[in-house]
This record gives sequence, C-alpha cells and structure tokens, in this order.
Amino acid sequence: MNREELNWILQTVEDPANAERFVLAQCERGRISLQLMADIARKRGWVNLAANQFATAMARYSNQYEATVFPIAIA
Repeated sequence: MNREELNWILQTVEDPANAERFVLAQCERGRISLQLMADIARKRGWVNLAANQFATAMARYSNQYEATVFPIAIA
C-alpha cells in the first residue's frame, strides 16, 4: 500500500482512534513501512501516540536482529 492509497482510505474513517488503529495494524502486518506510518502519524498529529506504538512495534521485532558472531582465527 502506498501513501496515496493510505491517505484515500483514511479519509473514509470518521473516528481518529479507528484510523490510528488501522495504520498500526497495517504496519504490523507489513502492508506499510514504518517510515510511512511515522509520516502519516506526524501529518495527522498522532506523534506522541505513534511514538509509543512505534516503540511497541519495534520491541516485537527487536529479537530478529541479534548480533552476528564472527569466528576469530588464531594463528
């Protein structure tokens, strides 16, 4: 889903809380990027709520990015 499609859909949602939940759900399902979610949140004034939800979403995926261990060769 791109920015124009998301904006078009959000115009049909009357309740701001429902719009926020919709955007977060789309991000969690991988249908929109975190950057697009942040841009929409900033544009619609959801900055504080989006920041908290962004942190929550990132915490869910943080264990996927574990540090890679490289073997050390000793001569």
